[in-house]
Amino acid sequence: MQLPINRRPVADYPQQLTESTCKLKAKFNLSGYKDVDKKKVVVGGMFPVHKRTSSSDGNTSRLPVSSGCEGFNFRTFRWTQTMLFAINEINGRTELLPNTDLGYVIYDSCFTISKAVEGTLTYLTGQDEAVPNYRCGGGAPLAALVGAGGSDLSIATARILGLYHFPQVSYSSTCSALENKFQFPTFLRTIPNDKHQSTAIAQLVLRFGWTWVGTIAADDDYGKYAIKDFTEQVENAGVCIAFSEVLPKVSSPEDIQRIVQTIVEDTAKIIVVFSSDVDLSPLIQELLQHNVTNRTWIASEAWVTSALINRPGVNTVLGGTLGFGVKRADIPGLERHLLDMDPYADPLTEEFWETLFNCTLNYSKAVRQARQRAVEGNATMPRAVRGVPDGLCTGEESIALLGNTYSDVSQLRITYSVYKAVYAVANALHNLEHCEDGQGPFVGGSCANISNFEPWQLMYYLKNVRFKVPHTDEEVYFEEGDVEGVYDIINWQVDGNGEISYVTVGNYNGSAAPEDRMTLRNDSIMWNDEGTEPPRSVCSENCQPGTRKGIRQGEPVCCFDCIPCADGEISNATNARACILCTYDEWSNEAHDACLPKIIEFLAFGEPLGITLIAISAFGALTTIAVGVVLLVNLGTPLVKANDALLSFSLLLSLVVTFLCSIVFLGEPQHWSCMTSQVGLALGFALCLSSIMGKTVVLMLRARVLKAARLRAKAAAKAAKEAAESAREAAESANNIIPDIIVTSSLNTDTNTCSDPEADRITCGHQRAIAAVATLIQAVACTVWLIILPPHPVENTSTQNIKIILECDEGSVIFICCIFGYDMILALLAFVFAFIARKLEDHFGEAKSVTFGMLVFFIVWISFVPAYLSTRGKFMVAVQIFAILASSFGLLTCIFLPKCYVLLLKPEQNREDMMKPRAKPRDGAYTGTSASLATAGTQLNNSIASTAIDD
Repeated sequence: MQLPINRRPVADYPQQLTESTCKLKAKFNLSGYKDVDKKKVVVGGMFPVHKRTSSSDGNTSRLPVSSGCEGFNFRTFRWTQTMLFAINEINGRTELLPNTDLGYVIYDSCFTISKAVEGTLTYLTGQDEAVPNYRCGGGAPLAALVGAGGSDLSIATARILGLYHFPQVSYSSTCSALENKFQFPTFLRTIPNDKHQSTAIAQLVLRFGWTWVGTIAADDDYGKYAIKDFTEQVENAGVCIAFSEVLPKVSSPEDIQRIVQTIVEDTAKIIVVFSSDVDLSPLIQELLQHNVTNRTWIASEAWVTSALINRPGVNTVLGGTLGFGVKRADIPGLERHLLDMDPYADPLTEEFWETLFNCTLNYSKAVRQARQRAVEGNATMPRAVRGVPDGLCTGEESIALLGNTYSDVSQLRITYSVYKAVYAVANALHNLEHCEDGQGPFVGGSCANISNFEPWQLMYYLKNVRFKVPHTDEEVYFEEGDVEGVYDIINWQVDGNGEISYVTVGNYNGSAAPEDRMTLRNDSIMWNDEGTEPPRSVCSENCQPGTRKGIRQGEPVCCFDCIPCADGEISNATNARACILCTYDEWSNEAHDACLPKIIEFLAFGEPLGITLIAISAFGALTTIAVGVVLLVNLGTPLVKANDALLSFSLLLSLVVTFLCSIVFLGEPQHWSCMTSQVGLALGFALCLSSIMGKTVVLMLRARVLKAARLRAKAAAKAAKEAAESAREAAESANNIIPDIIVTSSLNTDTNTCSDPEADRITCGHQRAIAAVATLIQAVACTVWLIILPPHPVENTSTQNIKIILECDEGSVIFICCIFGYDMILALLAFVFAFIARKLEDHFGEAKSVTFGMLVFFIVWISFVPAYLSTRGKFMVAVQIFAILASSFGLLTCIFLPKCYVLLLKPEQNREDMMKPRAKPRDGAYTGTSASLATAGTQLNNSIASTAIDD
């Protein structure tokens, strides 16, 4: 039997008790269903049949009455009918509560907290007027409350019911806050906890690589807690929230417009929405008006299959939506129950019928409406209308033909959750009823009485209930008041008629292993552009390998610039946060996404440049040997004997060494080659320069002796001339007779100048000793160098990034500077000595040849320094070899080419007389060479004497 609550009389209650202890403070305006007569146990229910409460006039001059409700919701009305169907089905079963008939008290919460609280207090009181803390009247015991709709409503009711340890089983309250058993000790639910759904949506976002996501949440605990959990998970994984908006609970066009503007202006293509269909509906209508497309919506279970959202025309906005829906099931017999409605049974059903068919079951009301329409149309009401007015329901209308969401049983998800909640209470009652005395769970093994039990006793059985749902065989049990987090992944696909159809494209099981929780058939998804490729939603495009992410200051971490990796660094992954430095023997490729082995570089024997240098070196060595052979063949000739022949051969030997040691610089450096090349070069130049110095020191000393003799000769000649002229003048003045005056030169004591000990103090032995000692000093220094810090091969990775240059490390910069500095000192001394002796003139001018050769030597090595410093790699070795060869060829050519010319092409000039000095220059200056210095003094005296006699 179904009766409207607000029309039932107040339950019998002692008048005296009412007057003395109960005082009515307010009258609740509740609607719903009630059937408690002759029932052993009463089950409570609460459903948001209406969307909101109607506005109150605010009149305080009469007894306060709670507001009525408006905005009939066909979807939630189906939930209400499902509870009635389940109770009737249970009452008809023989295996479940066979001896107990269940009654029910169902209230409309109107989707508001105040109405939910009113219904809770009324339900606990047991009468239409609520008396807190009292159970007024007798009757069947109250079992549990199935409800109360949204999470906000359940939180409010759960706080009250928890005070009395009264069980509550929710079918749609998913908020994670309700898992707190300290605050909500008697709350259970047959719908998964939102923590599973938040994790599932986060995994979905990460699966498709969306890093720029917008969020919209209802302004209630359901939306706030779910979005908070989701945001924390995705942000920890590197996803950024582009915007976060809150849907108003009370309609606010300004807020809706602002949210739409945010969606339009933002670049995020993915929008996650945790909201009920009632709260989301105004936003969807506004989006339709603005034709906001090209967005993919991620739906929570509260609206993913809601007909309130899935209205005609939403396919352009919501097509391609992905969402998570709770388990779906078919409930046999439910559709027939929904269609077999008696429109006159109760006021709530009347309202449903009138709203569904847009008519009225009240004849008087239909007549009034017809008259009003006639007045508005300036016409008289026809006689026929007076009998059957327009807008009057016949009561025979077909619900099935209308195809309303109320009768749509294709997506029974929350409806199935209601069905399970009722069966959970029934199975708990069944276990309570069939408890055996002495084996019960309470004190002393006692059991509870099904006709008179306490709520906390039923709570024990509810917490531990385990049953299979009829028709589906799904096993239901509670763990800390929650069930398994199992969802279907639903895709909104547009069919050929332009209508939205719900297609299951995957599943999610929160109890499975993390890698197995989500199953998704990507090829079955139809996206908002009607394609099969998922949309991209990023603030910045992915940084490809070879680049790294550079965070923009003041912007989310998902907004970044892609900075190319520096040379020598790579990134081989997308969106790398940092580039990886290649190892010392590797270098980055052009794309900077891989490290490649560096090129090993050294001046090899077989390459063209190496072959050329070897050929030049060999030619220089052979030429030097050929010069030595020429000198050896002409060893007894005056030209070869004119200077120490042994020093000439040692000079040639050193040049052969320098020519050949340049070849050792080629090839891959080894320990022996590094030591041999540097030491051989140092010793070769030391022997060469010390031999030249030995030659030039003699030339310098003899040039000084000759110069002194020349000065004395000039002074003597001048004195003799002056004396002769004085004598002539005296004779002429005395006798006018010019006598024959014979002037005897005073230079007779210098007739053999070279026999002067000062001229011949440096003998050939001294020359050789100078060369030997100078070379020995260098040899000792090189030996110390090789013992303490010898040259060794190294891999130079710093000079050129892409190459490893194999070269010789000198071991000690100080040592090599000292050693080659010593060679430069020898060269400088040889040059100075040769330069001083440059005016020793004979037919060959050896001092001038040495001077010119040393100039070439200095020019080559001075030019070598900048050339060496400006080159890199193997060309540094080539420059060094070129300098060695050029300086060696310069010395060989300048010193020995004139002699070879005479020996080979002008042998007639290789005579003793050719070694004598040339004719005296006009300026009276007298010069000589080393070959003529032995007779220079005698010839000079004779010349001076003859000049005096002539005068």
